[in-house]
Amino acid sequence: MVDVGDEQKHQEEEDVGRRGKHHFVLVHGVGHGAWCWYKVRTLLQAAGHSVTCVDLSSAGIDPSDANALSSFDAYDQPLITHLLSNLPADQKVVLVGHSAGGLSLTHAIHALGSAKVTLAVFVCATMLRSGFWTPQDTQDGAPDLDQEVVELVFGEGPENAPTSVRFKPEFQRQLFYNESPEEDAVLASMLLKPVPVRALQSARFDNGEGVDVDAVSRVYVKTTKDRVLTPEQQENMIKRWPPCEVMTLETDHSPFFSAPNHLVSLLLKAASSDYCH
Repeated sequence: MVDVGDEQKHQEEEDVGRRGKHHFVLVHGVGHGAWCWYKVRTLLQAAGHSVTCVDLSSAGIDPSDANALSSFDAYDQPLITHLLSNLPADQKVVLVGHSAGGLSLTHAIHALGSAKVTLAVFVCATMLRSGFWTPQDTQDGAPDLDQEVVELVFGEGPENAPTSVRFKPEFQRQLFYNESPEEDAVLASMLLKPVPVRALQSARFDNGEGVDVDAVSRVYVKTTKDRVLTPEQQENMIKRWPPCEVMTLETDHSPFFSAPNHLVSLLLKAASSDYCH
């Protein structure tokens, strides 16, 4: 004989579980692609959540030429135009951005606001309220990399500004993956692509009509052993545009490789917090 109280309790637990499920959209950083989230995606899906990993233009398996991209809108089109703008009217997502993927999060907040974004999580990411408008924005939000670690590509001739940059293979591990497993660093070395530097440098955002940028809750995840976006730079951005919460990982610039379980636990904590509802 089934106990009615037990049956009701079970139904209530199922209802809570359904309400607690989220759609995470994961946005990669410079040179990377959707592939870099393979550990995080697996863990989030195992926890019952929906996950979409985006290849921005020229990244991952997207066939666009990085040297042909001159605007951030074109670079970000797979996220804003193809994905978020085509979601069902009643669906919102938790946006997670790594490194320069933070610019894509801010772009989405400006373009669509809380109508589509319930929470934005910046993982050692560029978090500038309006993008690169001032020298201070560049100082705080862009990696200060010595030219010896990158190769400049002049797709429109040496007399013009660089159109893209490549990270030299011999410096990739010490920059991005200094705390990550060797096999992940090897995988990345086979998949990293040129960075459309002109498109990134043109990232400047204005509010969409009727959009309140501050209506979208933000969380920042600091990485204390980061050699790309330094802890000092991260702290400067946090002070300039304070998020709802700051979380910390004792990792390199690639916690999706070096600490995926810890990163996922922070993402789930953030998504279930009161400021997310």
